[in-house]
Amino acid sequence: MSGTSAALEPPVDAAKPVRHPDAPAPGELLGAHYGQCFGCGGEQPHGLHLEARAGEGVSLTAEFTVRPEHQGAPGLAHGGVLATALDETLGSLNWLLRTIAVTGRLETDFVRPVPVGTTLHLEAEVTAVAGRKIYSTATGRVGGPDGPVAVRAEALFIEVKVDHFVNHGREEEIQAAMSDPDQLRRARAFEVNP
Repeated sequence: MSGTSAALEPPVDAAKPVRHPDAPAPGELLGAHYGQCFGCGGEQPHGLHLEARAGEGVSLTAEFTVRPEHQGAPGLAHGGVLATALDETLGSLNWLLRTIAVTGRLETDFVRPVPVGTTLHLEAEVTAVAGRKIYSTATGRVGGPDGPVAVRAEALFIEVKVDHFVNHGREEEIQAAMSDPDQLRRARAFEVNP
């Protein structure tokens, strides 16, 4: 990252991240945390439909294909959509820690344009944990997992209790998610802040 802010520098006493023993196995598709999530949910017709797979340690890979509805300039992905893809990828890392967390800060570098029809290949990892703060980084490449860097980001996530979503979300969506009989899907709905 160029010009990373002090808020994204882990303190000297930060701990190395530890993958939760119940985290998905390396290579396993994580799936959507919530069907209505714009980043990963399958129920969003214009969403990113980002697919993430667990990696080694506290890392993952993800992909999404830029569609016409994701344009900013003619034929190019909107920068906000690319930032959303990075945020979704970074947020998915918290599932490997089995921690409920929300984005506290996201700094993004846009290195090259991403044309419509391009698949963005993302890699992300948690770099440090300090109390409730989770530090992570991500890179998005075009033309394949080893292609040129198009976007990159550093982020700070803050661990929260599920009450954060209950107290701030819209009542009908909260109740629908809380009454889902599938316990895993119910837990995952509150994994990250949509």
